[in-house]
Amino acid sequence: MTIETRSIEGIATPVSRIGLGTWAIGGWMWGGADDRNSIATLHGALERGINLIDTAPVYGFGHSEEVVGQALEDRRDQAVIATKLGLDWTDRGPRRNSTPQRIRQEIEDSLRRLRTDRIDLYQVHWPDPLVPIEETAAELEKLRREGKILAIGVSNYSPEQMDAFRREAPLASVQPPYNLFERAIEKDVLPYARRHGLAVLGYGALCRGLLSGRMKPDTTFGGDDLRTSDPKFRAPRFAQYLAAVEALGALARERHGKSVLALAIRWVLEQGPTIALWGARRPDQLNGIDEAFGWTLDEQDLKDIDALLAEHVKEPVGPEFMAPPARN
Repeated sequence: MTIETRSIEGIATPVSRIGLGTWAIGGWMWGGADDRNSIATLHGALERGINLIDTAPVYGFGHSEEVVGQALEDRRDQAVIATKLGLDWTDRGPRRNSTPQRIRQEIEDSLRRLRTDRIDLYQVHWPDPLVPIEETAAELEKLRREGKILAIGVSNYSPEQMDAFRREAPLASVQPPYNLFERAIEKDVLPYARRHGLAVLGYGALCRGLLSGRMKPDTTFGGDDLRTSDPKFRAPRFAQYLAAVEALGALARERHGKSVLALAIRWVLEQGPTIALWGARRPDQLNGIDEAFGWTLDEQDLKDIDALLAEHVKEPVGPEFMAPPARN
């Protein structure tokens, strides 16, 4: 398998165009964690050539970073680590906080948990409406000049917010939700990234497993699973999305001999300066990565995919339910 790569400004190592997302590895909102499986998954990703590892302190309230640090301690130079800042948490859950003081605390905590002396890509997880964007950017630029981080990114930012950020610091990437079912960034964020040379790390590339092809009408979720609060997984929308997945799978098989999962990832990679984040916490959940490379979707494929989505998904919804609150 030949892994597709791209560059991110400030990072010398080319990064794989599929990155391993580690939210589920933290356990919180995904039904618990199994560290042995998680470490095997991280090692398996590296062995397949997937060198971009995306994590965050809030994933398991530090646990995901700790597991990533343990797994990569003796393989640090094989990996490009992307983590985040700008959320803290109480017993009521996470909230936005991008003050300079919080940033200074977070960088030291993340470096310790990740068992490393630098973070390759440091991203603001969500914009904080109580802190001027320029103030957050200026603090991150100080960290970059100190050598604690190599490149700066943002997540869930609008073009206007990125403009403000770029007045104080160089911006290398943006991380929005992006998949076949959640495409709002095509109106603004994606064209902005193309104009300004930003890498786009699309999170939720498989739409929380919906595009894996493994879900059935009787699939259910319980406990703290994120999908219990996602309107896509409730009637009547769930049936609409499953019908779209079935139709997309038929197109993928008939035209390319591929799975719907491979189609979903390939589609993200066709959209420009994009990297697809692939969430996994068991080694078997890496199966299918190979299928995403070495082929393309043509113009007719893309038109027909859009038509299938319009035919089956009558009540589309975005990922807005995931946004954490601001501080009081």
